[in-house]
Amino acid sequence: MIVFPAIDLKAGQVVRLAEGDMNRATVYGDDPAAQARAFAAAGADHLHVVDLDGAFAGGSVNGDAVRGIVAAFPGRVQLGGGIRTRDSIDAWLEIGVDRVVIGSAALNDPQLVKDAARALPGRIVVAVDARDGFVATEGWADVSTVTATDLARRFEDAGVGALLFTDIGRDGLLKGCNVEATTALARDVAIPVIASGGVAGIDDIHALKGQRGIEGVITGRALYDGRLDLAEAIAVASC
Repeated sequence: MIVFPAIDLKAGQVVRLAEGDMNRATVYGDDPAAQARAFAAAGADHLHVVDLDGAFAGGSVNGDAVRGIVAAFPGRVQLGGGIRTRDSIDAWLEIGVDRVVIGSAALNDPQLVKDAARALPGRIVVAVDARDGFVATEGWADVSTVTATDLARRFEDAGVGALLFTDIGRDGLLKGCNVEATTALARDVAIPVIASGGVAGIDDIHALKGQRGIEGVITGRALYDGRLDLAEAIAVASC
């Protein structure tokens, strides 16, 4: 299982939000590239990056910070936040991003995602961000009437590399990952699932490791607050 340390970007700074609320941001640093190097030094070979401003704006806002991270990190960078056109997908892959994460466009323009996933097998990740079981978009500001499972099933035959499932109600709150909902989604679809939202400590890594269909787990606040040691998490996940 892959452990993805998270770098969320707001106004060029490294932050974590509570439940996706931009007004509830905690700043953890002003040098995203240095944070990427620190995660690499702890043993990470995958990184999850989100342009939070871009998620609300619908296009890249923290592009310079993202490029700095890609240049600084020797492993694979997965990027989300405001990626809603084929041109933006291609542009990020060309500068060295390994996979792009698409959320709002997966609901609003599914054909875009399917076409990109078929043309770029394994390089597209669909974000399934759920509040009370229903998919949220536009930086989690809007909640749809589509369930997480229904959205995921739309992409089963499209060559999508993974689903990134986030329980918004737990994100950034250290309540513990919603293992039950995450593993249920992994059982319901044939696409590998990445768990996200609420990771509080090493117990979450143990709970997810070995579960069928779980490719990885994203963790942010637990790392920044010192509740989870990244090297230990990677060791547990890989054994």
